[in-house]
Amino acid sequence: MHFADRLLAACEDKGAPVCAGIDPVFERLPRDLRGDAAGPRDAPHAVEAIGRFVRGVLEAVRPHVPCVKLQSVCFERYHWRGVKLYDDMVREARAMGLIVIGDAKRGDIGISAAHYAAGCLADDVDAPGPDALTVNGYLGGDSLEPLIDVAAAQGKGLFALVRTSNPGGDALQGLKLDDGRSVGEAVADLVAQQGEAHVGERGYSLLGAVVGATKPADAASLRRHMPRQIFLVPGFGAQGGGADDVRACFKADGTGAIITASRSVNYAFEKAPEADWKQAIEAAALDLRQQIRGILRR
Repeated sequence: MHFADRLLAACEDKGAPVCAGIDPVFERLPRDLRGDAAGPRDAPHAVEAIGRFVRGVLEAVRPHVPCVKLQSVCFERYHWRGVKLYDDMVREARAMGLIVIGDAKRGDIGISAAHYAAGCLADDVDAPGPDALTVNGYLGGDSLEPLIDVAAAQGKGLFALVRTSNPGGDALQGLKLDDGRSVGEAVADLVAQQGEAHVGERGYSLLGAVVGATKPADAASLRRHMPRQIFLVPGFGAQGGGADDVRACFKADGTGAIITASRSVNYAFEKAPEADWKQAIEAAALDLRQQIRGILRR
């Protein structure tokens, strides 16, 4: 099944186009998981604790969200132990029926891009890759082509960085070109062109776009430039993006965007330290779903 069609179906099944980002940081884990070890430099203990936490998050959010986004660098900082845990969590999340987005933001040209595609996206016998991968298209179309080839062959998806949620992105992505477009809009046109040959039955390409929730003024323009792209929208919640900020990312029929919340879901228990941490995370995931359902009903 085409990735975009599969993602849309999963969103309809769960009742809202939302994604729980999972960005595990050892120092912010519940106390009962951290214990009294030396901290994140104690790699074996940290990885074991992170694994228990991520499994708990997956169990808590699975009834309420169609997909999860795993931040790969939170695992990679622990070298081979962390990479193995990342692979294990991808496999376990997929076994739970969740669509898994690997948030790795990979990008390069030629054979290097092909290696990234094989290593970060493709399935192999021992470690099935994620269903989709975030990628950096700012190196141009030839950096995306090997990734698109692997995604198309394996029924997977990509989300290319177009307009990011960090404040520093404005200095580059908001620059105006001689033709009147911003740099972000020029990249949007590139993404639309590269993805045009890989559109599913429901009118969306396997190549989507990352568009930050904190950039509502740009969302409507980028939607015009990328009518066939599903927007992966980070920055909702802890980074300041709210329901009104993400409305322009959707088409009139309520499709076309996946709203992601990470820290506000992962660490919801910090606001209620006496509560069970899994229950707090589940409540935050349910609240995310309800907020996005609410704006789509208007």
